[in-house]
Amino acid sequence: MSSPVASAVPPLPVAPPPGCPFELPAGLDALHAEAPLSRVSLDDGSEAWLVTGHAEARAVLGDHRRFSSVPATPGFPTSGMVGGSTTDTNIVSLGFIRMDPPEHTRLRRMLTGEFMVRRVEALRPRIEELAEGLCDAMERAGRPVDLVSAMALPLPSSVIGLLLGIPEEDHPRFRDITARMNSRECSPAELAGVLNELAAYLDELVTAKEHDPGEDLLSRLVVEQVRSGELSRHELLAIAAVLLIGGFETTANMIGLSALTLMRDPETAERLRQDPALIRGAVEELLRLHSIIRNGPRRAVTEDVEIGGRRLRAGEGVIIAIPAVNRDPREFGNPDVLDIGRPNAARHVAFGFGVHQCVGQTLARVELQIAVATLLRRFPTMRPAVPLEQLPFRVDMTIYGLHALPVTW
Repeated sequence: MSSPVASAVPPLPVAPPPGCPFELPAGLDALHAEAPLSRVSLDDGSEAWLVTGHAEARAVLGDHRRFSSVPATPGFPTSGMVGGSTTDTNIVSLGFIRMDPPEHTRLRRMLTGEFMVRRVEALRPRIEELAEGLCDAMERAGRPVDLVSAMALPLPSSVIGLLLGIPEEDHPRFRDITARMNSRECSPAELAGVLNELAAYLDELVTAKEHDPGEDLLSRLVVEQVRSGELSRHELLAIAAVLLIGGFETTANMIGLSALTLMRDPETAERLRQDPALIRGAVEELLRLHSIIRNGPRRAVTEDVEIGGRRLRAGEGVIIAIPAVNRDPREFGNPDVLDIGRPNAARHVAFGFGVHQCVGQTLARVELQIAVATLLRRFPTMRPAVPLEQLPFRVDMTIYGLHALPVTW
């Protein structure tokens, strides 16, 4: 079901303008200037509503009754979801991110305690130790060093391994799988193979936890939820996959973009070195500015509703343009500028909003804070080893970032 339009419907904007990797995807500015909701066309010829306004995005994301996250819902905009990111694969589609309450609530509440601030803060010393070790390895390596493969990828990979209780001897295998998932050379067919490897490994890991549970998240879920019948083994495997992929790829790309941004802004970098207390706010501002989710989240309208002066009808699809939402000038003054003192930076929706907001956002924040602080302290003269125009940005991926970031100091 679609609404009539008076003129040609523009395509969904996802890629930044040529030569402007930090700007909004081309065309988003014009759409937002026209209205906070616009009609866009998708690759399969269908149409959907594109939300670019901050208030409107929160209205949609905060209303799971009238906006469904389930892809099987009539009108859900599935075009373009597969093929650009590991977050749109079959292994993840089984998880609670593609469910609505009450099933979503049942599964999510099993994880809420694992990501409480107190429990995540208890991991901070270990994450700091991991970051220091990666910096030690960078110092030993010959320059230039690729910051993506040296820090941005292995840090969140190691942290999620710590969280899930992956044995030390399995880390090389685990890191190989996650590195190949993130590779631009990985074709859709190869990605399917890598994900089968991941599913097989997670199955082995859960089996080990069933026989000899430890103190990790998967072991607690086995003991407290699977053995009691509250959670099926199949659901546990899906949860593990969602946590791994959702908590790894996004954080890795934010580390790379954040580091590059601060290398290009030495004055701000020096402020953070001189006053590390500013780093927490700086991370919120970096999350707002970069908004690396470029192709969603997506919803299907389940009953007629008015949002932003537009009438949305049941059976229509909705896509939230997170980069535009987080640069809405009605909410954020001078939105294209990095301002680490911005008082309302944390009102961004980089982690979503409502019942579906990222369950692991506290952990992601801590990882980013540690990565930024450690790199600034350990490498005060770090700079890109190649011109900006030679850096390979992930314009071909759903999750934006850098394929590589060669640096020197």
